[in-house]
Amino acid sequence: MNMRTGLIVLISLLLTVFTEYAYGQSQQHKISDIYIRDPFIVPDARQGIYYMYGSSSQPGRDGRTIGGVAVYKSRDLKTWEGPQQVFTVPEENWITGAVWAPEVHVYNGKYYLFATLNSDIEWKKKQENWPAFTFRGTQIFYADVPEGPFLPFDHVPHTPMDYMALDGTLWVEEGTPYMVFCHEWVQTVDGTMDVMALKSDLSAPAGKPASLFCASSAPWAPEGRKSYVTDGCFVYRTQSGKLLMIWSGFSQKGYAVGIAESVTGKITGPWKQHPEPLFDQDGGHGMIFKTFEGKLCIVFHQPNGGGAERAHIFELEDTGHSLLVKQEITR
Repeated sequence: MNMRTGLIVLISLLLTVFTEYAYGQSQQHKISDIYIRDPFIVPDARQGIYYMYGSSSQPGRDGRTIGGVAVYKSRDLKTWEGPQQVFTVPEENWITGAVWAPEVHVYNGKYYLFATLNSDIEWKKKQENWPAFTFRGTQIFYADVPEGPFLPFDHVPHTPMDYMALDGTLWVEEGTPYMVFCHEWVQTVDGTMDVMALKSDLSAPAGKPASLFCASSAPWAPEGRKSYVTDGCFVYRTQSGKLLMIWSGFSQKGYAVGIAESVTGKITGPWKQHPEPLFDQDGGHGMIFKTFEGKLCIVFHQPNGGGAERAHIFELEDTGHSLLVKQEITR
């Protein structure tokens, strides 16, 4: 080993020791103590660390609240270090309000943050007593590492400017990246799930959105409602090759996770709804990941309000035809 190689090895060892020390010295939280909505977990097998992303607003220069994203880190999914701010909306962005439903996807060697950004720009309301009809949309940011910083491609959303759009997620099929997102009920009354092709570097749309299904198409959706919600989409291919999408809406029991299935096995569908929800105990906005030990899991927040929202992680069974929720692994 020559001197240069030895120096590189020494520096690498020192960085590893420092990282382990810093990780051990940071504040630790049980997952049951962390308030979070729409949790999204990215396993990094190289480091042996799980990253859990959630919303985290920050004060701006002029006293406004600026939207952002923070991450927690864990080695066992039960005890978490953080939070660490990994993204704050640039103050010159199209809008700078609260971030909803942050997702981070690994794609072509980089990390991409899908963030729903909110404004205070109020449009006409569809119905009295509905939430304020304020403009929001999904925008994509990029980084070289999971802890950011995440940078913008532009200052406008990827979703159309005339859409109330939220909860964008990534799906790659036959080499083409797509954004699947929710066209919100506040604008459509019956919320829809839409898909839109993206440029190969995710920098911008590569086509117009197409509607996949509406919320009221779920057999478990109550009849006679004045509105129907689509929320929290995530796409998953089963071990037998079936293409499924988990998504959230409201059943008779409250907030729930349903399953849609592509009849053709393609993201463009058509899609049919499974007759029963995957989970209907006032929890939802889920995503699917695998542990370092190979367990298939789903994480979502529960309950769906009151300031008591927490991340819950359950083991999943992939039957080939559908998904089944098994035991919770973090309580």
